[in-house]
Amino acid sequence: MKSTLEMIRSHPHEPICDSEKLAAVIAAIKICAQACTSCADACLGEKKVESLVGCIRHNLDCADICNATAAVISRMTKPSREVLQSIVQSCATACNLCATECEKHAEMHEHCRICGAACRSCEKECLNIMELIR
Repeated sequence: MKSTLEMIRSHPHEPICDSEKLAAVIAAIKICAQACTSCADACLGEKKVESLVGCIRHNLDCADICNATAAVISRMTKPSREVLQSIVQSCATACNLCATECEKHAEMHEHCRICGAACRSCEKECLNIMELIR
């Protein structure tokens, strides 16, 4: 997060919100993307993978949306508030859906519990930043 915060502070344009809050949400999003990617891979390694196909799909969708969101909100030159709101809302939605699916498998698979928690944290951060970019 330190280098993200330094990059935000060194940019010639003002960020969409407080620098520390923006760096924190980017960090949460990147953590979620990594957790979702790892969870999908772990699901693929399970013996009863067919019961985890929906979880894998949510993991992969959430990871891709998180990565796109982190990239878009990291750009501070002439941002479109409508695009920012839309992508951050989409990220929160993907995180909610992925967390809900992972939570169904959390008692049996530790990787799903960990991923679900990362998704919930990311969803919360996205919803918090939505208030700041309106």
